[in-house]
Amino acid sequence: MSTEAHNSPDRAAAQRIVLRLRAHGFTAYFAGGCVRDELLGRRPDDYDIATDATPNAVRDIFKSALEVGAHFGVVIVKMDGAVIEVATFRTDGPYTDRRRPDSVRFSTAREDAARRDFTVNALFLDPSPEVAGPVRQPERGAAPAGVVHDPPREHRVDGGLVIDYVGGVEDMHRRVLRAVGNPDARLAEDHLRALRAARLAAKLGFEVDPATAGAVKAHAAELGGVSRERIGEEVRRMLDHPSRARAATLLGEMGLASVILETVPGSGGGLMHLAGLPAECPWPTPLAAWLLDAGLPADGRAAVARLRRPLCLSNEEGAALYATLDSLARLEHEWPRLSVAQKKRLASGAWFGAALSLMAIRRASEADTVTKEVRELSAVHGGLAPPPMVTGDDLIRAGFVPGPGFKRLLDEVYDAQLEGRVRNQAEGMELARVRGV
Repeated sequence: MSTEAHNSPDRAAAQRIVLRLRAHGFTAYFAGGCVRDELLGRRPDDYDIATDATPNAVRDIFKSALEVGAHFGVVIVKMDGAVIEVATFRTDGPYTDRRRPDSVRFSTAREDAARRDFTVNALFLDPSPEVAGPVRQPERGAAPAGVVHDPPREHRVDGGLVIDYVGGVEDMHRRVLRAVGNPDARLAEDHLRALRAARLAAKLGFEVDPATAGAVKAHAAELGGVSRERIGEEVRRMLDHPSRARAATLLGEMGLASVILETVPGSGGGLMHLAGLPAECPWPTPLAAWLLDAGLPADGRAAVARLRRPLCLSNEEGAALYATLDSLARLEHEWPRLSVAQKKRLASGAWFGAALSLMAIRRASEADTVTKEVRELSAVHGGLAPPPMVTGDDLIRAGFVPGPGFKRLLDEVYDAQLEGRVRNQAEGMELARVRGV
């Protein structure tokens, strides 16, 4: 466990909640992703707690607690500025809608671990300062699929004691993502788990267990029945992470890419665009890169029309994707022929940097030339996007009547300013009078 994670304020708050629950006679552990991340030396994004205390009991102990998922036994507890989710151990009933269980039953830690998606997400950690009881060290070799250990294997770590019912620690050692129990059953319960498998394996640098990967492939087509909002959110999380190229590779290998994009991606092109992006880049740059890698048309308008429904793109996201791909097309096909003013306007666009980063992957030498030229343009005639010397209000005060040609006139004067043909407001107004006649 990393010292940074161990000493975080959120962890300290979650530990206090666990200790208070234990002081009232309940069992309580850190649960799920926070345990996984701590064991991998990562700082968890948040901390979740699993307990045998019912929601009513949790609210009795923490008077300000807010019950946010009564059906699932989930309570939010605020402690020292941290917001911690406390959930009662449960077992799930059938997943008729392939999204959520029809019913739940409060149960034990063992049953709670058995209903989770992947073994590395089904670990518990007792963070008590001193954990009593014998410590059973992990056996070497992976546990057979479907086996749930009772009693669990226990592993003492710097932050406490890990309780492992499903062989998750061993899978972590092997760097394998494996479904808990029967992979087909886990994937059939919630088809979105197929996307989570790709995202999590890529993020952690794990391989997907062959049986789990086989279940994902078998259920890939059923992903089409999942709401597009949920699919879009998973894709965003995948492409926003530096492991995006690996995630896209897994999506292709497991038959998910064609379901997401609602088309058969091109083959043989590799993932040079996704792999070539910097670790941190603004959305939807990686989406544009994935489209290019998939061999789909790079036309901005067509791309937005194609992806708006499958990924539930917002208007803002659609506009950004269009601007990125449109700027890329202009860079690659029009840049040398553009006027100084047109180049400045293009270079000052919100998504020009994203387009240039894609161009650098496709045509490195040409992108270097554009970068140098933009640097030179930013140093002359007020820069790339100086405030206009002549505004609409200036024209109205001078007696111009707003009409169809008003914007054209303002653009013409501004272009002259960008190119240095207009050096002050008086010259701009004079040009307006000449062109406005």
